[in-house]
Amino acid sequence: MKHVVSVSLGSSKRNKRTEQEILGEQVIVERIGTDGSIEKAIEIIKELDGKVDAFGMGGIDLYVSCGKKRYVLKDAIPIAQAAQKTPIVDGSRLKGTLERRVIEYLDQELGIPFQEKTVLLVSAMDRFGMAEALQETGCDLILGDLLFILGIPIRLKSLSALDKVARAIAPLVVRLPFSMLYPTGEKQDTVESNEKYAKFYNEADIVAGDFLLVKKHMPEDMTGKSIITNTVTEEDIELLRQRGLSTLITTTPEMDGRSFGTNVMEALIVSMLKKMPDEITDDEINDLLDRLDFKPRVEVLNPPSLVPLEKLGQIGQM
Repeated sequence: MKHVVSVSLGSSKRNKRTEQEILGEQVIVERIGTDGSIEKAIEIIKELDGKVDAFGMGGIDLYVSCGKKRYVLKDAIPIAQAAQKTPIVDGSRLKGTLERRVIEYLDQELGIPFQEKTVLLVSAMDRFGMAEALQETGCDLILGDLLFILGIPIRLKSLSALDKVARAIAPLVVRLPFSMLYPTGEKQDTVESNEKYAKFYNEADIVAGDFLLVKKHMPEDMTGKSIITNTVTEEDIELLRQRGLSTLITTTPEMDGRSFGTNVMEALIVSMLKKMPDEITDDEINDLLDRLDFKPRVEVLNPPSLVPLEKLGQIGQM
């Protein structure tokens, strides 16, 4: 039996352990939150190193991307280095493969009319594959990196504009304490509605990207809007339903009532391919994704549905 563990800087209230049969093999999938403690994350990884098949590094990225440039987050380095025997991944590879495939699937197979929609992507540098795929759909794309990461209420309208900004400030930003850039620990359980953010949500038909960034400043009224995200719990889904959200789409499949993060899914793929992460090619990842037949989870919480109703029946789950 395989065992993959996501060690996350996030809230321990979001912990989950489930056993799944995947391609004929039993797999334990587990998420352990450290309530924002980098030291505890390192301790858990060292304790489990060599005893599990793969680690996911949750609640923090090792690097963020824009164009062909990567920017390494300083606080993530000691977490990644804590694993000496077991492979550890942060989900970045899967964001560039699976999430790109999901947007193409939603556009081409499910017929979501992106060309008619305004999409707010809360952070493109966190999900550059998704950002590129969304831009290719022809939607009116709003990039919220400056607002949602740094609190600067400036929208960017293209990836080329983001690249110019990133080259100027990203080398400095990635050296800041990670808790200044992203909600960790108990901050993941709070929603702080703020007019500075509300106008960006109000302009959007679809909000996309990391769920905790989406949730952090989500207005109370999300009537008719849709979300493309992942890592949602049953409690998160009820919150979205109460706020009037129309359609929830997660890029990772449902497992026992939970959509896990891309770091968990990437750790699962690494364990199944039985290779170190840097030995795995994108073609191998895509081939395995084809075999797994991952489909996005689509759930209509309040009518009307973003996905044409006649298309909903063709969506399968893992």
